Amino acid sequence: MSKKNRTGIVYSTNPDFAFQSDDQPEAVTLPPAQQNLKIWLVKLGGNKLVTAVRDFVGSDADLSDLGKQLKAACGSGGSVKDGEILLQGDHRDRVLTWLTTKGYKAKKAGGN
Repeated sequence: MSKKNRTGIVYSTNPDFAFQSDDQPEAVTLPPAQQNLKIWLVKLGGNKLVTAVRDFVGSDADLSDLGKQLKAACGSGGSVKDGEILLQGDHRDRVLTWLTTKGYKAKKAGGN
Protein backbone atom coordinates (compact mmCIF):
# COMPACT_ATOMS: atom_id res chain seq x y z
CA MET A 1 0.00 0.00 0.00
CA SER A 2 1.50 3.31 -1.05
CA LYS A 3 1.25 6.36 1.16
CA LYS A 4 0.82 9.45 -0.97
CA ASN A 5 0.52 11.87 1.96
CA ARG A 6 -2.99 12.93 0.99
CA THR A 7 -3.93 14.64 4.20
CA GLY A 8 -7.54 15.62 4.69
CA ILE A 9 -9.03 13.37 1.97
CA VAL A 10 -10.35 10.03 3.14
CA TYR A 11 -13.12 9.20 0.70
CA SER A 12 -15.17 11.02 -1.94
CA THR A 13 -18.46 9.98 -3.51
CA ASN A 14 -18.07 12.49 -6.32
CA PRO A 15 -17.27 10.57 -9.54
CA ASP A 16 -15.60 13.65 -11.03
CA PHE A 17 -13.29 14.19 -8.04
CA ALA A 18 -9.62 14.72 -8.83
CA PHE A 19 -7.11 15.15 -6.02
CA GLN A 20 -5.32 18.50 -6.14
CA SER A 21 -1.84 18.39 -4.70
CA ASP A 22 -0.51 21.29 -2.63
CA ASP A 23 3.01 20.74 -3.97
CA GLN A 24 4.51 23.81 -5.59
CA PRO A 25 6.16 23.28 -8.97
CA GLU A 26 9.95 23.35 -8.96
CA ALA A 27 11.30 26.83 -9.63
CA VAL A 28 12.89 27.38 -13.02
CA THR A 29 16.49 28.47 -12.74
CA LEU A 30 17.22 31.78 -14.40
CA PRO A 31 20.32 32.06 -16.58
CA PRO A 32 23.36 33.63 -14.87
CA ALA A 33 22.95 36.96 -16.68
CA GLN A 34 19.45 37.39 -15.19
CA GLN A 35 20.40 36.50 -11.61
CA ASN A 36 20.75 39.42 -9.17
CA LEU A 37 22.85 37.93 -6.39
CA LYS A 38 23.70 39.82 -3.22
CA ILE A 39 26.88 39.02 -1.25
CA TRP A 40 26.59 39.71 2.49
CA LEU A 41 28.99 39.47 5.40
CA VAL A 42 27.15 38.02 8.40
CA LYS A 43 28.45 37.68 11.94
CA LEU A 44 27.17 34.53 13.63
CA GLY A 45 27.39 33.50 17.26
CA GLY A 46 30.89 33.45 18.70
CA ASN A 47 32.03 36.29 16.39
CA LYS A 48 32.34 33.97 13.39
CA LEU A 49 32.24 35.68 10.02
CA VAL A 50 30.21 34.07 7.24
CA THR A 51 29.87 35.15 3.63
CA ALA A 52 26.25 34.75 2.50
CA VAL A 53 25.09 34.71 -1.14
CA ARG A 54 21.38 35.48 -1.38
CA ASP A 55 18.57 36.09 -3.90
CA PHE A 56 19.28 33.06 -6.14
CA VAL A 57 16.26 32.28 -8.32
CA GLY A 58 16.07 28.62 -9.26
CA SER A 59 15.87 25.05 -8.11
CA ASP A 60 17.43 23.75 -4.93
CA ALA A 61 19.67 21.39 -6.92
CA ASP A 62 21.12 24.26 -8.96
CA LEU A 63 21.64 26.31 -5.79
CA SER A 64 23.45 23.37 -4.20
CA ASP A 65 25.68 22.98 -7.28
CA LEU A 66 26.55 26.69 -7.19
CA GLY A 67 27.34 26.37 -3.49
CA LYS A 68 29.73 23.47 -4.15
CA GLN A 69 31.51 25.45 -6.84
CA LEU A 70 31.86 28.51 -4.60
CA LYS A 71 33.19 26.43 -1.70
CA ALA A 72 35.78 24.88 -4.00
CA ALA A 73 36.75 28.26 -5.47
CA CYS A 74 37.22 29.80 -2.01
CA GLY A 75 38.83 26.74 -0.44
CA SER A 76 36.39 27.02 2.41
CA GLY A 77 33.68 25.05 4.11
CA GLY A 78 30.08 26.08 4.14
CA SER A 79 26.52 25.03 3.56
CA VAL A 80 23.43 25.70 1.48
CA LYS A 81 20.24 26.19 3.45
CA ASP A 82 17.09 28.30 3.40
CA GLY A 83 17.76 29.48 -0.15
CA GLU A 84 21.19 30.96 0.54
CA ILE A 85 24.81 29.88 0.29
CA LEU A 86 26.91 30.25 3.45
CA LEU A 87 30.71 30.19 3.26
CA GLN A 88 32.92 30.17 6.34
CA GLY A 89 35.00 33.34 6.56
CA ASP A 90 35.11 36.67 4.73
CA HIS A 91 35.32 35.75 1.03
CA ARG A 92 33.24 38.58 -0.44
CA ASP A 93 35.86 39.81 -2.92
CA ARG A 94 36.76 36.33 -4.13
CA VAL A 95 33.07 35.33 -4.49
CA LEU A 96 32.27 38.55 -6.35
CA THR A 97 35.08 38.08 -8.88
CA TRP A 98 34.25 34.38 -9.36
CA LEU A 99 30.54 35.07 -9.93
CA THR A 100 31.18 37.91 -12.38
CA THR A 101 33.63 35.79 -14.40
CA LYS A 102 30.94 33.10 -14.65
CA GLY A 103 28.46 35.66 -16.00
CA TYR A 104 26.34 36.24 -12.88
CA LYS A 105 25.17 39.71 -11.92
CA ALA A 106 26.35 40.08 -8.33
CA LYS A 107 27.18 42.88 -5.95
CA LYS A 108 28.17 43.39 -2.35
CA ALA A 109 25.38 44.30 0.03
CA GLY A 110 25.07 45.21 3.68
CA GLY A 111 27.34 48.25 3.81
CA ASN A 112 30.42 46.42 5.18
